[in-house]
Amino acid sequence: MKKFCLACLVALIALASCSKKKDTITIKGHVEFADPGYYVCVLSGYGRTADTLAFAPLDENNNYEMTLKVENPGVYALICSYWQNVSIWAEDEDLTVNFRGKDTAKIVIKNPPYVRIYGGEKNELMNELNYNSYRNYQNMIAISQAAYRSEFASEQDKSRLSTSLYEANYKDTQERSLFLLEKYGSSTSAMAIIRTLDPVADEELIETSLQKIEKANPGYAPAAAYREQVAQEREKIMRMKPGQVAPDFTVDTPDGGKVGPQDFRGKILLIDFWASWCGPCRGEVPNLKKYYEMFKDKGVEFLSVSIDNKEEAWRKAMEEEGMSWPQALAPNAGSELTDLYQFSGIPFIILLDQEGKIVAKNLRGETIKETIEYVLGGGSSAPKEKETASTGMTMMGMM
Repeated sequence: MKKFCLACLVALIALASCSKKKDTITIKGHVEFADPGYYVCVLSGYGRTADTLAFAPLDENNNYEMTLKVENPGVYALICSYWQNVSIWAEDEDLTVNFRGKDTAKIVIKNPPYVRIYGGEKNELMNELNYNSYRNYQNMIAISQAAYRSEFASEQDKSRLSTSLYEANYKDTQERSLFLLEKYGSSTSAMAIIRTLDPVADEELIETSLQKIEKANPGYAPAAAYREQVAQEREKIMRMKPGQVAPDFTVDTPDGGKVGPQDFRGKILLIDFWASWCGPCRGEVPNLKKYYEMFKDKGVEFLSVSIDNKEEAWRKAMEEEGMSWPQALAPNAGSELTDLYQFSGIPFIILLDQEGKIVAKNLRGETIKETIEYVLGGGSSAPKEKETASTGMTMMGMM
């Protein structure tokens, strides 16, 4: 009897050990071509606000190994020095990721090859998702090169065709992602795709997908947490739909004053969110100058709000561009405003009517003029809202 109880106790201990959730994973690999000082690290995401969660220098054989404590399962960025990166799913799978590094070409072009993850089923989904993204980027390069080498009747024709091809490429990438969501839908790493869905347009798909994960993984807390998060995101998006009154804010002017959209009630207001470092933003300035002169005496006001993190860079760019309408600088590099107005790339140009209601977003070029004329003619919302700006700059930047 004692032997039987002892055997039961050993079995229970083993079962408890197996059921205990793994909260650390090991990530290791090799870099084929590395300069002195190369390292590999894990970041909480991509962009300026990402935190370093684990770090490992290369040893004498260009190998690395690190332990990552996983407090929240999800997508993390695995960075090979300043040269390559790959999105991983960090939860309970130990991973091996090898990088090619800087390579040996005499002329170095930063267009790294696809990086494969060796781990388990959850990261097999990441492999397919990463390859989908990689091909999207390669296709964008091919489109750009083809457009550059081809002859067109005008620059407008070139821009129109390029934009059309970019959009087709983007839609193709989206459709492939949805295929992967169906293929790997019960895996917890399917959350990587669910998080890219539109909280409003894809509301039903998000809920169905979360239920599928929860059925295969009872009590999976991240799914429940995301359901609550996406409900909040949905509220923010609905707040910025055409016809809604745009949120008020207050930012600093060059002379130390304060300004915000609430100060322009009774006038049509174009708000231009930009930055000195954003090429497309500054490329849009000639259009803004032209349309400001065209409409400034017809009840239309412009307000440019910079999200620069350095005041001197903002002031220098203002002087160089010579913009004659009200200018302002957002605090904290615009982090609060990007959340308030729900944009992640600039230039972000939005038009408000006389009551401060949103008419249209993501306006560029000739569409600015057309939309202002539409409102001056009595229209209350743009005839066709532009929801995306495919040629702007993401504020996260390229890693």
